[in-house]
Amino acid sequence: MAKGYWIAHVDVSDPEAYKAYVAANAVAFAKYGGRFLVRNGERQMREGALRARHVVIEFKDYATALACYDSPEYSAAAMLRAEASKCDLVVIEGYEGPQPG
Repeated sequence: MAKGYWIAHVDVSDPEAYKAYVAANAVAFAKYGGRFLVRNGERQMREGALRARHVVIEFKDYATALACYDSPEYSAAAMLRAEASKCDLVVIEGYEGPQPG
């Protein structure tokens, strides 16, 4: 079964308030087994335009990624995020098909 991912691009407008979101989202991620693969590391924008922060979170499967997003734990955290940032977030199923080469 393919893994599930959250891919988020975020502009933080209130860094202090955003810390409350980070603390609150940890509850949902721990419950649903979310694992950070990317958490705003060094980057070079090569094409297009995106927000300032970039996050990729991996889950055991797509259903679990959706369940985490829809959970009461994450809903509470998301309200904190909305007050401190602008975010584009997609929940997406991983790919396990053939690869080039």
